[in-house]
Amino acid sequence: MRGLKILQGCAYYSRMTPNASDAPQIKPSWPATFKVYLEPPTLRMLLLGFSAGLPLLLVLGTLSFWLREAGIDRTTIGYLSWVGLAYAFKWVWAPLVDRMPIPLLTRWLGRRRSWLLLAQIAVMAGLVAMSFNDPQVALQPVVWGALAVAFGSATQDIALDAYRIESADTDRQAALAAAYQTGYRLAMIWAGAGVLWIAARAEVVPALGATGYQHGAWQTAYLVMAASMLLGMLTVLLSPEPLRRAMPPARNAAQWLKGALVEPFADFLRRYQWQAWLILALIGSYRISDIVMGIMANPFYVDMGYSKDEVAAVTKIYGVIMTLAGAFIGGVLSMRLGVMRVLLLGAVLSAASNLLFAVLSTRGHDVTALIFVISADNLSSGIASAAFIAYLSSLTNVDYSATQYALFSSMMLLAPKFLAGYSGRYVDAFGYPHFFVATALLGVPVLLLVWLASRVKRQPPPSATPVAD
Repeated sequence: MRGLKILQGCAYYSRMTPNASDAPQIKPSWPATFKVYLEPPTLRMLLLGFSAGLPLLLVLGTLSFWLREAGIDRTTIGYLSWVGLAYAFKWVWAPLVDRMPIPLLTRWLGRRRSWLLLAQIAVMAGLVAMSFNDPQVALQPVVWGALAVAFGSATQDIALDAYRIESADTDRQAALAAAYQTGYRLAMIWAGAGVLWIAARAEVVPALGATGYQHGAWQTAYLVMAASMLLGMLTVLLSPEPLRRAMPPARNAAQWLKGALVEPFADFLRRYQWQAWLILALIGSYRISDIVMGIMANPFYVDMGYSKDEVAAVTKIYGVIMTLAGAFIGGVLSMRLGVMRVLLLGAVLSAASNLLFAVLSTRGHDVTALIFVISADNLSSGIASAAFIAYLSSLTNVDYSATQYALFSSMMLLAPKFLAGYSGRYVDAFGYPHFFVATALLGVPVLLLVWLASRVKRQPPPSATPVAD
């Protein structure tokens, strides 16, 4: 076992030294490329991706359905969507997740797995708390439960991103990202269509004159979702802790805070200098076309006359399958062609697919056309996401992987989410066709940023000796 750890450490050390990135890269064969998806780290990321994707809709999309059925007004539901801001500000507590040990738990599981397990317990507890409170009777306990789920979910994302980055070398990050997205999207089907299916079948025949809302049905559905978190918890317990690099011990609290809060950001600026701002601009705008357009997607479907069953079948199930296919294709292409080429391809496809929605808006209720547009849009989104996650992973220093990746993924959301807040007013003023064309044009500057960023040489962090937790 000790000999195996030495070999793992040598492999880890070789990929983290500056010279490792300068060595000539040998393109893998096609069988070797696909074999990556059967390796244990990739399969683990599939299961952990499911655990990461499960909570999101349960505190946003599915929760809004539940609240509306319980008679909560739309204004209140809109305010409650701010629960999701936990995901955009997770970089605030990411340094603690990156560096602070959890008493007893870290000694047992290691730095990454201890935070993963703690976050998953918080998500499960929050879902159970939500299930036992009826929003029609008392809304506040449901909100507190949703906040616990969102905070636990965001913390899980921080620890999981670091775990993924540290579990394999750069060449395999695209495959891990694709597996992560596959699990994530499967969880979104389960937390979207699945929870509605469970709630519908858990309903009892209502008494004559009773309303259609039944809290017991939602309680059953959310308890099943809480139990579904056991899959991720079991995966954490059975997975190995990745090797980490040795850190010099902090002499005092001030030095510890500097290493945890300041150094992750200073390290990135030192490595890329003025080019850091170019990279940050790309990160902050890469998904702007998709995010701004996505806010108005569901209102668009309603206004075009599509039924709930049609939207659920085409966008929630079939659309997710197409995203999975895109993520798989993006992962394979990134390993074969390089991440930056696929990043550019994803940016082109994401912007262009919005033009298809502009065409769809002129056709009225046309399910066949909807299927075609959703196919193109979600396939493009999957390709772009797989390459983008691999790109973000390549920028991080494993000494600060949780903090730096949390910062990058949070920046990806802030500007687009802010701009998307005005999407409804834009549609009211100019109409859907003009809106979709405008969101496509938002992606044009991204193409220039990708091209410029492709000319930036990735700067590896200083080498150090890996150690086991």
